[in-house]
Amino acid sequence: MAQHVRDIMTGDPVTVEPQTSVAEVARLMRDEDLGVVLVTDGDDLRGLVTDRDLVVRCVSRGGDPEQITVAGACSDELVTVGPDEDLGHAVELMREHSVRRIPVVDHGHPVGIVSLGDLAMERDPESALGDISAARPNT
Repeated sequence: MAQHVRDIMTGDPVTVEPQTSVAEVARLMRDEDLGVVLVTDGDDLRGLVTDRDLVVRCVSRGGDPEQITVAGACSDELVTVGPDEDLGHAVELMREHSVRRIPVVDHGHPVGIVSLGDLAMERDPESALGDISAARPNT
């Protein structure tokens, strides 16, 4: 069983700059089959945006998704973990902050994402969430 975040995180996270349009981020998520991208300013993590964020914070409010930037849709009060932190700490943070994904940063730079699905597959791959997380999406 993995003991550290680096053992189960999804590495090489997809990142976008804050001025990227919501429409462009949505297309990126569709094309790359992603539910989350990290928002960076240069090499520094600024926020995280999920497909749900795009709908709730942007689409539902109207406006032109080609003109609205992702800066207004991203969660910018982030909880992060380091790649060498214990998995138990990541679980505690997810529970405490009610989040499903946590960016993994090394010296302030994003290196991965650890998700509830990653943890489920590691801790109990036969669970419903582990089984769903391991399944390939139908496209």
